[in-house]
Amino acid sequence: MQNIIVVKSKDFAIRIVKLYKYLNENKKEYVLSKQLLKSGTSIGANVKEAIRGQSKPDFYAKMNIALKEASETEYWLEILKETEYIDDVSFENIYADCQEILKILMSITKTQKSDV
Repeated sequence: MQNIIVVKSKDFAIRIVKLYKYLNENKKEYVLSKQLLKSGTSIGANVKEAIRGQSKPDFYAKMNIALKEASETEYWLEILKETEYIDDVSFENIYADCQEILKILMSITKTQKSDV
């Protein structure tokens, strides 16, 4: 059975890479999109590291970093929408995915915090 946060964060990272390419190629936007790329792909990387964590505190630390990266990604998506680099439909779709990942990570870190 696959771990839901591993799958969702990887799928999300792929969407972020595609959005990054679109923003670079079609909108000629390079600064905000680079920030989005870094934080949006870092979520899954930290989740993957957490799964292979050496201890409960290590797992918690990496999941907490993933949560922070997801929160940063949420911010960059909001900025890109409010500056009209991405349209409402595109924003709502990817933003909803980001919100779902945030909720999962908040649940994981809240549960794990009591065990650390």
